[in-house]
Amino acid sequence: MYKNHLTGRYGEQRAADFLVEKGYTILEKNFRYKKAEIDLIVRKDKLLVFVEVKTRTNLEFGEPEEAVSKNKIRVILAGAEEYVKQVGWFHDIRFDIIAIHSQNPPQILHIEDAFY
Repeated sequence: MYKNHLTGRYGEQRAADFLVEKGYTILEKNFRYKKAEIDLIVRKDKLLVFVEVKTRTNLEFGEPEEAVSKNKIRVILAGAEEYVKQVGWFHDIRFDIIAIHSQNPPQILHIEDAFY
């Protein structure tokens, strides 16, 4: 379990760095609300983006993005709704997935508008 935690944290940091390079501002890391944890909440202009990061060290269990289940999406949507209320956001939002295969160098796939 500890190795999985380290892999997840590594992926989240790589994803954050990747998004900053693309011009996004990191607003929150690991935002929690009830059962929800949103890995990254970022902003670019008037767009608020909720990002789920999935990292794999090998592809034995499939591609990283395949691990985002319908239940996980439901939980993320609930957390996002709460965040929007807390900060009073009135502009567009989007839900992205960043899939990372942590080989050397890491392969990063940014899936915009991954779900609604």
